[in-house]
Amino acid sequence: MEWTDLTEGAKAVLEQTRNIKNDHIQIVEFEVGFEEQFEEQDEDAFTVSIQEEDYANLKKYTKENEYEEKYHMARNKNIVKIILLENGKIPDNLSEFPVFRQYKKEALLKDQAETESISEEQE
Repeated sequence: MEWTDLTEGAKAVLEQTRNIKNDHIQIVEFEVGFEEQFEEQDEDAFTVSIQEEDYANLKKYTKENEYEEKYHMARNKNIVKIILLENGKIPDNLSEFPVFRQYKKEALLKDQAETESISEEQE
């Protein structure tokens, strides 16, 4: 399966796993059913939507990708974690790695509450 075969939601998730810096593993956590509109300063707004078809697409891609990258995916109800593995192995201390990006309704609500709190403090 090639990159061009992926759904837009699947691409949004996988692009975040590719940001490996300083030899740290990237963990992306998402909720199936998540949808959020993002606005970039110099660009148009765009929507990230991760639905059941995107999850199925990701699952297929991580098993059949042609780029020799190794991924680990774990799903618990509607919450999925995807990890781009280094050297093809899951590290022993995976819990020590922070989640790099979250596409979850819970994380979205938390970010909104923090933004509102900061705005109130500045007034």
